[in-house]
Amino acid sequence: MTTLGSRTPPAGGPTAGGSAVNRSPVGDPVADGPVAGDRPGDGHATVDRPGDGHATGGGSPTGVEVCAVVLAAGEGTRLRPLTERVPKALCPVGNVPLLDRALARLAGLGLTGPGRVAVNACYLGEQVVAHVGGRAHLSVEPGDPLGTAGGVGRLRDWIGGRGVLVGNADAYLADPAAPPGADVAALLDGWDGRSVRLLGQPADDLAAPGTFAGHHFVGFSLLPWRLVRDLPATFGDLVRAVWRPAEAAGALTVVPYRGTFFDTGTPADYLAANLHAAGPDGLVDPSAEVAGSVTRSVVGAGARVHGTVDRSVVWPGASVAAGERLAGVIRAGADLTVPAAR
Repeated sequence: MTTLGSRTPPAGGPTAGGSAVNRSPVGDPVADGPVAGDRPGDGHATVDRPGDGHATGGGSPTGVEVCAVVLAAGEGTRLRPLTERVPKALCPVGNVPLLDRALARLAGLGLTGPGRVAVNACYLGEQVVAHVGGRAHLSVEPGDPLGTAGGVGRLRDWIGGRGVLVGNADAYLADPAAPPGADVAALLDGWDGRSVRLLGQPADDLAAPGTFAGHHFVGFSLLPWRLVRDLPATFGDLVRAVWRPAEAAGALTVVPYRGTFFDTGTPADYLAANLHAAGPDGLVDPSAEVAGSVTRSVVGAGARVHGTVDRSVVWPGASVAAGERLAGVIRAGADLTVPAAR
């Protein structure tokens, strides 16, 4: 079992989405009261500033056991028609499926395997199930997706009294100063298992809906069992079911993230995340066939490029015919081109 006092990142392992905020240098690494230290009754979230913003290795003095849930059930409607073929969680960024990036980040925290990590699935769920295999506990939601709160609520028996680190599969995070896992470890440091913590970045509009203590959420939250145990396995979102009530009770803290974040929810942001992951020189899988020109782009495994590709993403197995010119688009297969600006 994993406790906060025994987080030892594994040696090796895989490397690890909105507009980007705090753009970093290019690089892709991968019925209880509020707690002491928060401000009970003031109705506001607090902002935690733990030194340099990264884990110090101290962990939690109380040794709270933590598991993780990756939310991968959504339809990704804004990414259609790409997500008519592949669930958003499996869309590649920098030639790595978004879900794999989330799992790698958890592995960097020592959270691996079906006893410690769960993934929910619904839309095109068979693809998610096949992709995850035995790497995590799987929760396949019947019918329509249950939302972020319902997805966690359906996993209450599996969570079983533990704190839970919840990550959005579609969040692209990259911090050149810390590898995946270490870059979000401050969420766990010193946690006593009673408050809510959100990973966040300063919001441009401090009064905008969805902000907490002047920050917007960037993909990962830490929830205590006391606020998870009564979540129903019905449709609902964590903002209304957990975060806002915790904020009103003075039991919500924002932990700043200083890397780069995209939520990949639109073609423009999905493309931007890919270009960030690729860096200025682009990224071409060694198995791709490139007989044309590729500039500042991402080309996936087995892709065939005989035309010109600039600042675009060519999915694995996709093709660009001779004479074709792609700029600022995503190409899937041989017949689907999705412009980033639309």
